[in-house]
Amino acid sequence: GLVLLPYLDGERTPDLPHATGTVGGLTRANATPENLARAAFEGMLCGLADGVDALRREGLQVSRVLLIGGAAVSKAVQKIAADIFGAPVTVPAPGEYVALGAARQAAWAWATAKGDPEPAPWGRPGTVVHEPAGTSHGDAVRAAYRELRETMHPSTRQAARGSRYW
Repeated sequence: GLVLLPYLDGERTPDLPHATGTVGGLTRANATPENLARAAFEGMLCGLADGVDALRREGLQVSRVLLIGGAAVSKAVQKIAADIFGAPVTVPAPGEYVALGAARQAAWAWATAKGDPEPAPWGRPGTVVHEPAGTSHGDAVRAAYRELRETMHPSTRQAARGSRYW
């Protein structure tokens, strides 16, 4: 029953630069560390899913979501992410992906300078793919998140449904 809007420093999608974090549904009975942690993970994923939805509204197909960063190593996050995003989630082995991206870009530039169409493929050992479970759990989490977001920030009600940009 806990829902977290993780707008601790405002939010960019939707555009709420002065928003603050909100915990909804908090009672004495459900205020446990486990429930708060779950709400934090689900809130973080729902915030990212809002961004994915913005891309979908622009007509882009989302065939997979690449989950990287600190929270991506959590088995709990991995387990629910595909249901929240409504798309397969690929979790590569932990790594320095900013540095890896820079190295790949340099390899591409070097290859094209030599006349190669692209650099040699780079493998991703340890990659795990999670498919949506096909249950209603992700939909229920997204609905509770949306309800709290729209209650706390009514301007997001119409923006999420009708306009091109938040």
